[in-house]
Amino acid sequence: MMIKPGTIQTWNVKHETPDTFTLTKANEHIDLPFQNTTRPLAVGEVVRVFIYTDKHGKPQATMTLPEVTKDSFGFAPVVNVVPSLGVFLDIGAPKDLLVSKDDLPYLREMWPQLDDKLYSTLTQDKQGRLFAKPATEDEIMDQAEHAPASLKNQTITGFVYRVGKVGSFIWTTDKYRAFLHESERTREPRLGEAVEARVIDVKEDGTINVSFRPNKLESMDKDSHAILLKLTRNQGELPFSDKSDPEDIKETFQISKASFKRAIGRLMKQGIVEQTKEGTIKMKD
Repeated sequence: MMIKPGTIQTWNVKHETPDTFTLTKANEHIDLPFQNTTRPLAVGEVVRVFIYTDKHGKPQATMTLPEVTKDSFGFAPVVNVVPSLGVFLDIGAPKDLLVSKDDLPYLREMWPQLDDKLYSTLTQDKQGRLFAKPATEDEIMDQAEHAPASLKNQTITGFVYRVGKVGSFIWTTDKYRAFLHESERTREPRLGEAVEARVIDVKEDGTINVSFRPNKLESMDKDSHAILLKLTRNQGELPFSDKSDPEDIKETFQISKASFKRAIGRLMKQGIVEQTKEGTIKMKD
């Protein structure tokens, strides 16, 4: 059978009716409605078309060629959410395609919302109906680029392609496979949500680990930054502690003792400094 819904094929323009071109290939034919053309056509020419099934299940052709097909993957936006069925994607064809609720997270709040994007391909059921299907982990890994070490501490953007208690899995716009551990989340993103995250590790297999949390230095307040600056200029250690004289603290850091203690507490909590038994503050290795 030459008619393969969900694929891009080359057909011949056989003849024209008042509202449709009839395309032929071998001994088969298919209709190309005028509203599905993107330019004028002439009988006898060859045309590339995408084959889909209309609401009655009949194969039709369109000259608009989607990125998402049975042979390829691509991002497609969510245009409708039907709790009893799943979500519908606009792949660029005349008909939106369903992602079955069986291919969506169990928790309804983790489902994609309108305008979220799913990285998908197309599939058919036994009745020949076309469905969109999100990429699996194996399919993502087969397509993933090897992330360079220079990506560490850089910001990536992408879309969540898999959700779970352990963390969120992200397919970046540069085709890197990223993992967001639950401890690095400030919130749990839903499937298909656009996210931005900081790369905290580039693994040997070329995948990356990312975080929603800001860089410790970037998120540091003014007082903590002043203390850290003094530490870096004094070989990483200073003869101060929470028992130091308030005037000495004021003279050295231009902050009060209370502010000093709060700043040291924050730096210790972030794992940047420690207080020694000798009564000093010291940068951790």
